[in-house]
Amino acid sequence: MVDHYDVIVAGGGSAGIAAAIGARRAGARVLLIERGPCLGGAATLRNVVTYCGLYTQDLKQVVFGVAEEMLAGLRELGAVTEPRKLMAVAVVFDPEAVKRVADELCERAGVDVLLHSHICAAAREGDRITGVQVTDHSGIHEYSADTFVDATGEADLAHLGGADVRYGNDGKVLNGTLSVRYGGIPADAPITRASLSAALRTAKAAGTPGLTGTTGLITRMPVSGDLVTYLADEEYDARSAADTSRAERSGRGQAQACLQVIRAMPGGASAYIVSTGPELGTRESRHVIGLSQLTEKELLEPGPTGDAVALGAWPMESHPGPGTPVEWIYLGEPGYYGIPLDVLCSRNTPNLFAAGRTVDGDRGAGASLRVMGTAFATGQAAGVAAAFTAGGADVETTVVRRELERQGAWLPD
Repeated sequence: MVDHYDVIVAGGGSAGIAAAIGARRAGARVLLIERGPCLGGAATLRNVVTYCGLYTQDLKQVVFGVAEEMLAGLRELGAVTEPRKLMAVAVVFDPEAVKRVADELCERAGVDVLLHSHICAAAREGDRITGVQVTDHSGIHEYSADTFVDATGEADLAHLGGADVRYGNDGKVLNGTLSVRYGGIPADAPITRASLSAALRTAKAAGTPGLTGTTGLITRMPVSGDLVTYLADEEYDARSAADTSRAERSGRGQAQACLQVIRAMPGGASAYIVSTGPELGTRESRHVIGLSQLTEKELLEPGPTGDAVALGAWPMESHPGPGTPVEWIYLGEPGYYGIPLDVLCSRNTPNLFAAGRTVDGDRGAGASLRVMGTAFATGQAAGVAAAFTAGGADVETTVVRRELERQGAWLPD
C-alpha cells in the first residue's frame, strides 16, 4: 500500500527544512525526503558554513520564521557567530550543530523525515504530480501526496515529474566551489582574505600547479576556529555524475595546492586540511519555470513588498567561471527585495512549488535567490502554499502571508 501525505518535500537543505516545517504548521501531514545522511543541505553536506541573505548590508535582519529558529538553536549551542560583514553580511556556523538543530526543529514540528532516500522517479497524471519512487538499500518504495515542494537544488523532482524546467539561464550556470576547512592555524596568525589571495596570486604567477581561484570568501569558524575558504572554483554540469566527479577530484587537488601556500605564510606552518566539501558547492543547475520570473531589475530597484511571500537580502553574487573574479552587484534601497508567490509556482504543474535555488530567477536574480538564508524564506513560503493547496483552498498571497506571519516571518507592506 502506498503511503499518502498531504505534502511531500524533496530535499532536506535550508529550503526543504523550512518548507516541511511551514507546511506542517499550516496543518498538513508532511514527508521530507533527503538523499544524504543528515539534514542541512549545503550547510552540512558541502561545508558551506555561512548563512547568507538573512541580513541587509546595514545589519538589519529581514528573514525570520524558521531561519530565526535555526539561529536561536545554534546560539544556544554557542555554534554561530554574530553577523559578519564579509563582501556582504553573513553568519558563520558549526555544521555539526546545524545537523542537530535541524533534527530537533523537524521532530518538534511533527515532520516525517526520510534520510538516505533518493527520489528516482515521479508519477504524473494530467497536469499534476501524484507520487514519487524512492530508493534505499532495501529497494524501491512509493509515496503519494496532494502537493509537492522541490527543494532538491537540481530540480530533480520537477524534472522527473514532467514539470517545465530549464538549465541555468541562457544555457549558462554559475560555477561551483569546493569549500575547504584548514586547521592548525593559530587565531592570531595574519592569514586574512587579502593576504591569502595575494599569496595565491604570487604562487600562481610562479607556475605552482593546481591553483585556479585566488579570491573568495575566507573566514574563521566558531567552536573550532578553523579557517574556511571558498577558493577551489570548478565549472561542471551538476546533473552529470561523471562531470561532477571530475570537478570534485580537481577541487581536492586545488585544496592541497592551497595548503602548501598557506604553510609558507606566517603562522601557517602547521596547517592541515580538516575537510573538503565533501560535495562541491553547486550554485546553479535547473530552475522550475514559474508563473512569473524574478528579474535583476526588481533587485536593483526594489518595489513595495506587499505582494511578497519571502524576502531576499543578498547581493547578486555571480561566479562566471573558474579563476574569474566574482562579480558583485548590490541591491537597491532598502537593501532587500520581495519574492512574489507566482515565482514559486510551477507554470505547468499546479501542485508543485519551488524552493531554494530551484526558484525561477533570471541570471542576476538567480545569483541572489540561491543562497541559504533566502532559501529558508522561499522554502517556508512554498511549504505554506503547498499545505493550503493540499487542503483544497485557493492559494492567495494574502492568505499565505497571514500564515507566514503567524509562523514568525516578517513581511512588511
